[in-house]
Amino acid sequence: MFAILVYDVQEGRVAKALKICRKYLIWVQNSVFEGEITEARLRSLKGELMAVLEENNDSVIVYTFENSRYTKRVTWGIERGSVSNII
Repeated sequence: MFAILVYDVQEGRVAKALKICRKYLIWVQNSVFEGEITEARLRSLKGELMAVLEENNDSVIVYTFENSRYTKRVTWGIERGSVSNII
């Protein structure tokens, strides 16, 4: 499946959340990730994130699609996390 994950995490946990999300999805920009992921890996991602986050203070939203066929991605302004930025 294709997933888009966004999070709003308090400052002290941002680096940990970023590191976990990068293991599973592609970083798009601050607190936003996307990519193909299996159900099992999504469960693993959730488990790792929930171990770090505080449910009363932090928020994660995951949009899932059966595949990326019917999605269209448009960037307005600077495209962060693009492949061209990798050396």
